[in-house]
Amino acid sequence: MIEAQRLAGGTPVYINETHRFGTDAMLLSDFCGVHRLWTVCDLGSGCGIIPLRWYDRGHRGRCWAIELDPAASALLERAAAEAGADNLIPLTADLRRLPGQLPRGQFDLVSCNPPYFTGGKVSEKPGRGAARHELYCTVEDVCAAAATLLRDGGRLCLCNQPRRLADCIAGMRQADIEPKRLQFVRRRPGSRPWLFLLDGRRHGRPGLELMEDLVIEAAEGGFSDQLLRIYGKKEGHTVE
Repeated sequence: MIEAQRLAGGTPVYINETHRFGTDAMLLSDFCGVHRLWTVCDLGSGCGIIPLRWYDRGHRGRCWAIELDPAASALLERAAAEAGADNLIPLTADLRRLPGQLPRGQFDLVSCNPPYFTGGKVSEKPGRGAARHELYCTVEDVCAAAATLLRDGGRLCLCNQPRRLADCIAGMRQADIEPKRLQFVRRRPGSRPWLFLLDGRRHGRPGLELMEDLVIEAAEGGFSDQLLRIYGKKEGHTVE
């Protein structure tokens, strides 16, 4: 069953039982800091929440959404058509074998919310196993694909669980993408981080900035101002 949701600016997002989105995708889309006319690409885009949120915040540059499952690409295609988002280009493809129509070495930014798990029980629900486990791509695959697409100085932004931080830094450096910004995400003040956001630059110079932690819940209860801004519940950032 397909359901419709609306982002803060009214842009539709279509989801189903297999292809949904969570807080991590919303945080990553904001962390990327996409400028209005940048050429961008989202790898493993699912229902297209990250490109759709960029569009909702004012991005109008060309945006490719690479997704292995054609059913997920169809969800984004439907949302983009309804929103009149002609700049969004859903593309059903394997990021390990990027199709020829993608312009190599011209992207300002590539994002990815990759599968987090390398082992353990794999869900038998359709699509869920591939979304959570590295069945069809690894962190190294994501970094290699991004390196092919990015211009010199272009950025790769991804998120993952803290236990995978070393893997992500190593994968970026193996692909000549230098980690430049790192932000940990906590559910509440004083809790251990459950997510990190990492920004790397193609052929960048060494030097990693550790940003202030992003906290989901306020100390006095309810959601933090940081999270409310990201979800568009408070006045805040729009695409530059």
